[in-house]
Amino acid sequence: TTPSKTEAKLQTKMTQVKNNQVVLRNYVTGFPKESDMNIVESVITLKLPQGSNDVLLKNLYLSCDPYMRALMSNMEDLEGFQTYTPGSPLTGYGVSKVLESEHQDYKKGDLVWGITKWEEFSFIPSSLIHFKIEHTDVPLSYYTGILGMPGMTAYAGFFELGSPKKGENVFVSAASGAVGQLVGQFAKLAGCYVVGSAGSKEKVDLLKNKLGFDEAFNYKEESDLNTTLKSYFPEGIDIYFENVGGKTLDAVLTNMRVHGRIPVCGMISQYNLTQPEGVTNLANLILKQVCMEGFMVTAFYHLYPKFLEFILPHIREGKVVYVEDIAEGLENGPAALVGLYSGRNFGKQVVVVAHD
Repeated sequence: TTPSKTEAKLQTKMTQVKNNQVVLRNYVTGFPKESDMNIVESVITLKLPQGSNDVLLKNLYLSCDPYMRALMSNMEDLEGFQTYTPGSPLTGYGVSKVLESEHQDYKKGDLVWGITKWEEFSFIPSSLIHFKIEHTDVPLSYYTGILGMPGMTAYAGFFELGSPKKGENVFVSAASGAVGQLVGQFAKLAGCYVVGSAGSKEKVDLLKNKLGFDEAFNYKEESDLNTTLKSYFPEGIDIYFENVGGKTLDAVLTNMRVHGRIPVCGMISQYNLTQPEGVTNLANLILKQVCMEGFMVTAFYHLYPKFLEFILPHIREGKVVYVEDIAEGLENGPAALVGLYSGRNFGKQVVVVAHD
C-alpha cells in the first residue's frame, strides 16, 4: 500500500533535523576574518531521494587547510577547484560516517574521507569521496592529516619530486604545519640532514625535541635569511620543500646546491596579499641546474595504498608522530581556519563536528 500524504509528511518530519553550517558571507580580500563566515542553522531531511547518486554523510572531523583561502576569492580560473559561493557552506576535506547510500562501494556505517561540506550532515556526490577508512586503530582525525591529503602531499612531494638520497641536506619551511612536520620526519627516515623554519619558539622546540629535526629556527627572529641559511647549510641545500614563498624562497635560491630540487607545495605568505611579492634570485635555477616543480596532490592519489603500507607501521611503532591542534565544535570552525594565516595553530588544524 502506498502511504497517504499525511503519513509521508509525518515521515519527512521525523527525519528532519537541524543542520548547523559554516557559510561564507562574501568574497574575501586580504586576510580572512571570522566575520567573513556565519554559523547558520538550517534544516535537513535525513533521507536520500530515490535513485540519487549522492551519499548521505554525518560529518565528524573537518580539515582546515591553507588552500581554502584561494577558494574564498572571486577568482575565475582555479584549476580543478570550485570557488566558494557566498551564502553557501564552505567545502573541504573531512572524515565522515555514511548514514545512507545507494552506491555499491559505500554502505551505512562506513567511515570515509574526501571532500565534504562544513556542516553537520551533507548530501555529497559519491565521486567526491576519496577513500573508505579501513584502519581504525589510529585516531580518526588522522584522516584529515597524516593519513589524508596532507600526508599524501608530504609523501608525493618529498619522495616523488624530491627524490631524496641518503646524506642530502633538506630545508622545510612552515615545518610545524600539517605537511611540513611529516616532510621533516620523512627526510630523517631517508637518512638526510634536515632543518625547519617556523614562527614561534614553541614551534621551534617542537621541531627539534618531538619531530626529530636536526636544527630549526624562528624565521621571525632572522633579519637576514640568506646568512641564516648559509650557517645551517654551509654546503648548500639539496631539497627545499616549499610551503611559504616570498622572501624565504628568494633566500633559498641563492643557497641551493647544483642539481637541487624544490617541490612547490604552497606559498602561504602570499595568499592574502593583494600584490604578491616578486622573487629576484630565479637565475640560480639555471646556474645551479635546479629543478623547481609545482604539484597537486590529486595527481598522486593512485599511490594512496602504497603510502598507507609505508606510513601505518611507522605510526604504530611511534617512529613517525603527528601533532594536531583540535578545535571542538563547528561553531569554532571560522576561528580555527582564520588562525592558519597568522600561524595561531600548533600542528595540523582540525575541527571536530562530532566524535561518532
